[in-house]
Amino acid sequence: MNPEARTPPQDAVTVRRLRLGIGSVGIALPVVLIVGHLLVTRRFTLLDSLSGYYHTEMRDVFVGSLCAVGVFLIAYRYRWPDDALGTVAGLLAIAVALFPTTVGAPAGTTSHSDRMVGVVHQVAAAGLFLLLAGFCLFLFTRPDRVGVPPRPSAVRLYRVCGGLILVAVTLALASTLLPADVRHTVKPVLWCETVAVFAFGAAWVAKSDALFRAARPGPKDPGEAQRDLVA
Repeated sequence: MNPEARTPPQDAVTVRRLRLGIGSVGIALPVVLIVGHLLVTRRFTLLDSLSGYYHTEMRDVFVGSLCAVGVFLIAYRYRWPDDALGTVAGLLAIAVALFPTTVGAPAGTTSHSDRMVGVVHQVAAAGLFLLLAGFCLFLFTRPDRVGVPPRPSAVRLYRVCGGLILVAVTLALASTLLPADVRHTVKPVLWCETVAVFAFGAAWVAKSDALFRAARPGPKDPGEAQRDLVA
């Protein structure tokens, strides 16, 4: 049995809206966390990671946004590889939200169980970023369901976004070798996570193509109309 036939594909409008929702939340998340924390505390302070905002007044925004992305990814149905990886990525996004990091927690408040939860958070976050990079590098760059390939400029964008995610994850892991005072001053994990989240968000927004195509006036040629139906 053809695996792509197991689940009926969603219509083009639903697929575009899910892609746009996933990408928009991803792009907005770092900005809302950092700016929101700045406005509430009324002083310019940056935490060591985006996950650290769980331990601030921005906790609900952090958890709610990741759970929203997780639900969108689980609900995303396009074809078999996308469906399976989207479901796994969605579960990982929810795990990142519900299993908080110990980074940024008040000193002396973390127990052994808290540290184990923190390990789950780190593993889930790494897995999520790798899957999102896979979407950019391997899934978004393939021909669509009827064999129409994406535009070359779009393929380049997806590959750049996927590469940025992989580089950001690698640098974030490498930064753990830096002295603690350097990590606290430079905050490499925060910047690496921000770049990775922006990159994945940009790729999903671009893949949705909804805003740009909806704004195009005039009739479309048959080939372009076919691409719009399956984008």
